[in-house]
Amino acid sequence: MTTFGYFLSSEEHGPRELVRQARLAERAGFEALWISDHYHPWVDEQGQSPFVWTVIGALAEATSLPITTAVTCPLVRVHPAVIAQAAATSAVITEGRFRLGVGTGEALNEHITDSRWPPAAERLEMLEEAIGLMRELWSGELVTHRGRHYSVDTARVYTRPDTPPPVYVSGFGPKAVDLAGRLGDGYILTGPSAELIEKFHEAGGRGKPVQGGLKVCYDEDAGRARKTVHRLWPNQGITGEASQLLPLPRHFEQLAELVTEEQATAASPCGPDPEEHAEAIGKYVDAGFDEVYVNQIGPNQEAFFDFYAREVLPRLR
Repeated sequence: MTTFGYFLSSEEHGPRELVRQARLAERAGFEALWISDHYHPWVDEQGQSPFVWTVIGALAEATSLPITTAVTCPLVRVHPAVIAQAAATSAVITEGRFRLGVGTGEALNEHITDSRWPPAAERLEMLEEAIGLMRELWSGELVTHRGRHYSVDTARVYTRPDTPPPVYVSGFGPKAVDLAGRLGDGYILTGPSAELIEKFHEAGGRGKPVQGGLKVCYDEDAGRARKTVHRLWPNQGITGEASQLLPLPRHFEQLAELVTEEQATAASPCGPDPEEHAEAIGKYVDAGFDEVYVNQIGPNQEAFFDFYAREVLPRLR
């Protein structure tokens, strides 16, 4: 049975609004939460980027839903020893409802502490070392580590759950999918690719949960919904490696000038047709995802949750 969750967009909403949306999501029948972990939004029009760990603490009290970061980069901006402490505390305060989603990140968020942005192969090495280091710290033992990328001197995580938080690994290229299968407790990706899921299974991920997510825009007027997506999330139409390499929102805005409305909305159902929304989500179900997370683009949140509670979630179930 597929779990349907809500994807909280830290790039588009402030902390109190994210908590409000989480409450609305639970009331509407969503069963879990994703939350993005950013320092900058993709474009200035999105306008927000609160500190995810503070928001997770509030979400733990506001809802009873499981929470996954989608995704945290424990490589450059924040040392993996600090992420280990943050994730352990999140697992404790949520009473075991927290999953740490990790990936190799984007220069957009990570360059703020080190302008050198490592190439993809090096970031994968860093991620593998970071996951091992975090799991060692979750043992509760005193840890001294001298690795290729990270050093830790006599560190111990005191506040930790009885069971360490699961680590779900995001990956799209062959090497990243292989790492996810070998080391992850689960797998995260954002497109409905049965092929990537099979590669994850072949790499050691068979039997482990797979999470995916998509953005939609409910509005009574489909044309207005498409314009909202094009205004707020034109970066959806930017392909290739740019999303990993560009350091500032203005760079994405410059590229987005080339993105048409059709390109920006190609992967996002827009408007009031429940069949269109259910069909887009159904592609993830058919591809083999265990959990699918939906984000509503724009300010029309109450109407979206009412629409999904009445029209879309019943169709999916």
